[in-house]
Amino acid sequence: MSKPVIAITGPTKGAVGPRFLVAQAVRYYGGEPLQLKPGDETKHHGYQGVVVTGGHDIDPVLYAAEPEVKPKYDAARDTLETAIIDDALARELPLLGICRGAQLLNVRCGGNLFQDLKSRRKLTSNRRTLLPLKTLCLEPDSHLARLLGVERGKINSLHNQAIDQVGKGLVISARDLDNITQAIEAPGRRFVMGVQWHPEFLLFMHRQRRLFKALVTAAREVG
Repeated sequence: MSKPVIAITGPTKGAVGPRFLVAQAVRYYGGEPLQLKPGDETKHHGYQGVVVTGGHDIDPVLYAAEPEVKPKYDAARDTLETAIIDDALARELPLLGICRGAQLLNVRCGGNLFQDLKSRRKLTSNRRTLLPLKTLCLEPDSHLARLLGVERGKINSLHNQAIDQVGKGLVISARDLDNITQAIEAPGRRFVMGVQWHPEFLLFMHRQRRLFKALVTAAREVG
């Protein structure tokens, strides 16, 4: 059986670490990573799954809102990843959105975002950390809970924005102790999931690796 091709998007400038780590996880579980960059949305690619990684904030114009924080957007990535997410949803391909990727998935389904979380955090820290110090509270009947096999877990936190209203066809599958959405998923689809944390930096945790294994397994089933 040929390896399923997994399209991976990431920052257009600066660190390539997240993309590299995602690609390693994809390879480990038998997939073939395909790194996409702005401009590639106009080309034909034969991929069977998608990972949209983290990065700059999403331009609020994409969910019809006014900017509430100092802009730090990446219009080229917005264009690329909008096209890739829309294509994956239209073709019912497995999709994993990480941090920014989860937020853009929600926006493409008609949802919106909290642009600044500082005032909404009471029980959780505003500190950005790669370490799994934040508590994850999973919905017990969710796909994510079945995948991870726990009702509570530990995650890292690098985000300053998060999902507000959930998009059409999506449900919340996990929150943190401040009730801020940490994961969404699409019931009825093969594998469509968005997680607010960065599992690529937690590959030493076997439960976090299951996200990438599930994605590659689902992509292998695509006709």
